Amino acid sequence: MELVFLGTGSGVPSKERNVSATALKLLQEQNSIWLFDCGEATQHQILHTSIKPRKITKIFITHMHGDHIFGLPGLLSSRSFQGGKDLLTVYGPEGIKDYIETSLAVSETTLAYPLSIVEFTEGVLFEDEQFRVTCKKLEHGIPSYGFRISEKDKPGRLLVEKLKDAGIEPGPIYQQIKENAVVQTHGGQPIHRDDYLGPPKKGRVITIMGDTRSPEYNLSFVQDSDVLVHEATFGHEKEALAKAYFHSTTKQTANLAKYSNVNKLILTHISSRYQQGDDDKLLDEARHIFSKTELARDFRQINIESK
Repeated sequence: MELVFLGTGSGVPSKERNVSATALKLLQEQNSIWLFDCGEATQHQILHTSIKPRKITKIFITHMHGDHIFGLPGLLSSRSFQGGKDLLTVYGPEGIKDYIETSLAVSETTLAYPLSIVEFTEGVLFEDEQFRVTCKKLEHGIPSYGFRISEKDKPGRLLVEKLKDAGIEPGPIYQQIKENAVVQTHGGQPIHRDDYLGPPKKGRVITIMGDTRSPEYNLSFVQDSDVLVHEATFGHEKEALAKAYFHSTTKQTANLAKYSNVNKLILTHISSRYQQGDDDKLLDEARHIFSKTELARDFRQINIESK
C-alpha cells in the first residue's frame, strides 16, 4: 500500500505544485489504484510516475471545486486509449454525474470501458472483503467530504510449533488450515483454524480529507489513523484568512492529529503564495505541535507498512 502525491497545491497550479490529486496504490492488495481528486493536468502528472491509468478502478472526489475535478474528463477519455477495459467507478458529491456526463457528451467522447458514477452524502460508501470506505461531510464553502479507508483485519500467523506439537507435520494441510475454518486430517481429526492462529493482524487506516475549516470537528472521524492526509492551505499567520475561505492552517491540522492518536500526518493543498523556500517554515509550525508530520510534495511516495 502506497500513497503517491500527484498534486499538492491549492486553487491554481504553481511551478512547484500542481492542483489536487492523490493516488493510493493497492497493487498487492487488489491489483488496482484508487485516485482521490483529479485536478487539472492530473494525467500529465501521472506521466512522471509508474502509475498506469488502466489500473485506476476507483476515483473519489472530495468536492466540486475546479482544482479538484478539472482533470477528470481528460483522464477518463485517455484511459480508453491506454488499455483501460475494466469497470471504473467515480464517487462524488451531488453534481458529479451531470459534470461527467455533460463533459463527455459535448466533447463526443466514447469510453471503451464501463463507467459507474455514484453520488453520495455520508456514511459507508464502499465495502468488500478487504476494505471499507466511509465518508464524512466537512465544513467548507460547498459540500466537501473526507474519506476513511479501513483495511480489514487479517488472520494471524499460523502457529507452526503448536501444530507440530499436535502431531500435524508441515505439508499441504497447513495451507488448507489457513483457508478453512475446519479441516480434517487423513485420520479424521478435526483441526479448528482459530486454535492454531496467532492474534489477528490489524488492518491499516488511511484518512484523506477534502477542503475544510474547523478540523477539530473531525476528531472522531480521523481517530487512530495510520496516515492522515489533510489540507494545510495556510500557515499559522493567516488563520483569519483560512477561516474566511473555509480552509485550515498548519497548526490547526497538527492539533487535530495530536488529539486523535494519528500515527503520521501529511500536509497537502498548500497555497501558491508559499514557494519551495517556505516549506521548512510550514513544516516546523506543524511539527512544533505534532512531531510526526510530513509535508507532501508533487511525486512524493509514502509507503504504508503492514502492522
